[in-house]
Amino acid sequence: MSEEALVETTEATEIEKEEPQDTSFEARFCAYMVEKERLREEDLQRGERLNRESFGVSIVPLLVRLGLASERDVATSLNELLELPIMRDKEMPETVTIDSDIPIRFMRENQLVPIGEDNDSLSVVMVYPYEEFSVKALKMVTQKELKISIGFPSEVENAISKYFSDGKSAMGQIVEGMSEESGDIEDVEHLKDLASEAPVIRLVNMIMQRAVESRASDIHIEPFENRLKVRYRVDGVLHEVESPPARSTAAVISRVKIMAKLNIAERRLPQDGRIMLRVQGKELDLRVSTVPTSYGESVVMRILDRESIVFDFHQLGFRENTLEPFLKVLDLPHGILLVTGPTGSGKTTTLYTALQRLNTEDRKIITVEDPVEYQLTGINQIQAKSSIGLDFSTALRAIVRQDPDIIMIGEMRDLETAKIAIQSALTGHMVLSTIHTNSAAGGITRMIDMGVEDYLLTSTINGILAQRLVRKLDQSSMEKYPVMAEMEKELNLKNLAPKGEHFFYRAQPSAENPTGYSGRMSILECLTMSEEIRRLVMQNATAGELQRQAMAEGMLTMYQDGLMKCLVGDTSFEEVIRVTQE
Repeated sequence: MSEEALVETTEATEIEKEEPQDTSFEARFCAYMVEKERLREEDLQRGERLNRESFGVSIVPLLVRLGLASERDVATSLNELLELPIMRDKEMPETVTIDSDIPIRFMRENQLVPIGEDNDSLSVVMVYPYEEFSVKALKMVTQKELKISIGFPSEVENAISKYFSDGKSAMGQIVEGMSEESGDIEDVEHLKDLASEAPVIRLVNMIMQRAVESRASDIHIEPFENRLKVRYRVDGVLHEVESPPARSTAAVISRVKIMAKLNIAERRLPQDGRIMLRVQGKELDLRVSTVPTSYGESVVMRILDRESIVFDFHQLGFRENTLEPFLKVLDLPHGILLVTGPTGSGKTTTLYTALQRLNTEDRKIITVEDPVEYQLTGINQIQAKSSIGLDFSTALRAIVRQDPDIIMIGEMRDLETAKIAIQSALTGHMVLSTIHTNSAAGGITRMIDMGVEDYLLTSTINGILAQRLVRKLDQSSMEKYPVMAEMEKELNLKNLAPKGEHFFYRAQPSAENPTGYSGRMSILECLTMSEEIRRLVMQNATAGELQRQAMAEGMLTMYQDGLMKCLVGDTSFEEVIRVTQE
């Protein structure tokens, strides 16, 4: 049927569409999402208020466009209520041949895409399959029954572009609307004009939205001579994604800098900023860092999802063998507790979880951090700013005069900070901090290398926790396999789990989850200071000697803790090897 015929058909139904819509399903659907905690009550009320001002458009698409509800949550809720399958883009066919003449404009306006047909039926992916107007119009045009699946808005849009718009992706269509970068990119006003174009704004928003959909923790935007590369870090591993053309480099980077309130004229020095926004129903805090490179500024955005962070030791990866000694140290009235590991190993999250446990009415807690990543109710958090002279050591001197019970220092960076922390511990305070070393025992030798006297260390340090992050296996698709006898002997698994046959688990990629992993957890080792370890410190023992003594006293190393998690299917042996090899 031609486009004119479809227009006539839809006009015939227009009277029905102009009648006040039956909102009973949408009301029930929104109440269901609130009940399942996929939509906040206050966000629903805000959406309803805006909906009334928008002359009664559908509430659910409005909530998604406003970022108050996520595409994933809406699709999952529709799947549960309507009992229709969800169709992801990876499950859609490579090519589609449809004899029925359905205009692209109709598909885009109603957010649906046909993916196949036979003599009696048309298979169609719809974002909102409860909308009767779209369903009736399709049936009238095709004279066929519909086999409906539920899709995500962004993926349906991409499918329409792929099948019916010369293969151009959604990003490709946005880029088509961008003006060519001409003029002097040194001119600030010209850069502002480039960054304020609607296609550029949509492009940057799309990059951020796709990062959230991918569960990315970081967005990397990197300019090279002939291309602009965009990569997402998902579960600790970088993946390259669809990127804008090189000609959009100045516009895209200027847009990000404007959002982060950075100086767009300054491209010779590194800059740091923050972006607060709401995407996919989530309050996000993006920490933005720019550095000059040979072909422009490289931008990295760390995504901090304040709503999804859970300060729970078990979810972080603590098991009894590490949690018991860690909590024992944490509950001591004074002294120093260090958390060690490389950048991005979850040290700050572990400290925040510890602070949440310690945060009671009878304790005053003050932190000095750079930056303050999450706001904790009831805790006084200080943002260090070296540009105005407020560094860790300066802030610490002021903190001690504030009569705190517990002090948290973002990082032990220098001898001065370490000495003030030790003095605080000696005067009855509990001090929590981080330090960059590869093992728990290495934290002691690092402090000595910084210039701290050994007798002060033995008097103040109560324990050191070392950690790394490993990817968690997707429990719905992982594969179990027995450990070979030679490997079992080599890994000494009988000591870790004496009973029964030993099994490991491997990742199984699927259309829904191409990596076979979902989320991350810590592998840990907790060294508590004993009299024998204190004696070894006073004798200038090496980190290896300290570790051997701690293991003799019952400490499990990170590697052993990782093997324990392999045996119960939390992670894979390959992951443990990846993060513990030195």
